[in-house]
Amino acid sequence: MDPFTHSLVGLTAAKAGLERLSPLATTVCVLAANSPDSDIVVGLTTDRWNYLHHHRGITHSIVGVVALAVIIPTLVWLAESGWAMLRGRKATSHYRGLLLASAIATATHPLMDWTNNYGVRPLLPWSGRWFYGDLVFIVDPFILLVVGGAAFLATSNAWPKITLWGLLAAAFVTLSFIVAGARDPNPQGASIARMTLLVGILVFVVVRITRIARGREKIIAAAALALVVVYWGGLALAHRSALKAATSVANRAASQANERVFRVVAMPTLANPARWFCVAETDQAIYRFNVELGDRASYDSLKIVDGYQTDAPEAIERYAKPSDRNAEIASVASQDRRARLLLDFARFPIAHIPQQDCVSETIVQMSDLRYTKPGASRGTFSLNVPVECPSK
Repeated sequence: MDPFTHSLVGLTAAKAGLERLSPLATTVCVLAANSPDSDIVVGLTTDRWNYLHHHRGITHSIVGVVALAVIIPTLVWLAESGWAMLRGRKATSHYRGLLLASAIATATHPLMDWTNNYGVRPLLPWSGRWFYGDLVFIVDPFILLVVGGAAFLATSNAWPKITLWGLLAAAFVTLSFIVAGARDPNPQGASIARMTLLVGILVFVVVRITRIARGREKIIAAAALALVVVYWGGLALAHRSALKAATSVANRAASQANERVFRVVAMPTLANPARWFCVAETDQAIYRFNVELGDRASYDSLKIVDGYQTDAPEAIERYAKPSDRNAEIASVASQDRRARLLLDFARFPIAHIPQQDCVSETIVQMSDLRYTKPGASRGTFSLNVPVECPSK
């Protein structure tokens, strides 16, 4: 999930009761909720391929979460104790309370990251296997609004804080308009996200002005976290229906080409629980398509098109796997360091050789079809690898 969501979850968890464990517990909760993303240091010190390899790596694993859950409160407690000593005062924070708050807040991070289709690797360093929840889009306006609203009601007790919340709300709304105005494969989801934020923010402002929530901030914060869990449950039911529909579409497409389906996944789209982006792999190709729950005709009538030749989000895009000599060329390209890192990450890797008659050198276009099609050389999830043509 995005850093704002992680921060707001940490803050809401603190206001739901963790802040009572110790002074500075709220600070620890916000820091701990973001701490697994400390792997961003790799991205700041090396290239994007190493970052792709290490992101959601050891810091998101069980081992990393346990370590961070201890490191964060320890650093805060030492800093507060040192500052108190310099001022000739007694430290007020309680290490055990900070430790417990940190353990809970840190654990929320990999849990929330698991719910989307990027995945996590909780068994590192022993196993690099990825686990995917496929429930929530990488940025979810509903979750942002619920935890953000609860945190706003619990902390907007002074004008400087109210001003800060106002700026944050304005930033969210502005970003939603930018997304909605950009070339987006799911413009309906962007519009829903924008309207959700606008209406939701207005509701929370009215609640704050009328002081309906006064004295109930802890209950509201706890209810917000519970509501997120209920929301996940609803998405799990929708996901099951989407996966069933996707499997039906994949089997129909594969039967037309005399192929065997290996696996099918259904992944969430922005702010639209009824629309799911699906990818299916067969022995000869990988297919991409969308299903709309409650509108069976919309996906029963999907036509198969060559994904390499066109971009048709309302069709079944077919990406043929390389075969014969092209498979040999793709195998050579896979030895490139960047390609190895991409393939280690990719859930649905595909290689495409657009130049059919390779004489001396050609380009192998590689990508993870979860996110992009082959040919986007600068994308984080795609790569163009020049290789020498093997002798015939």
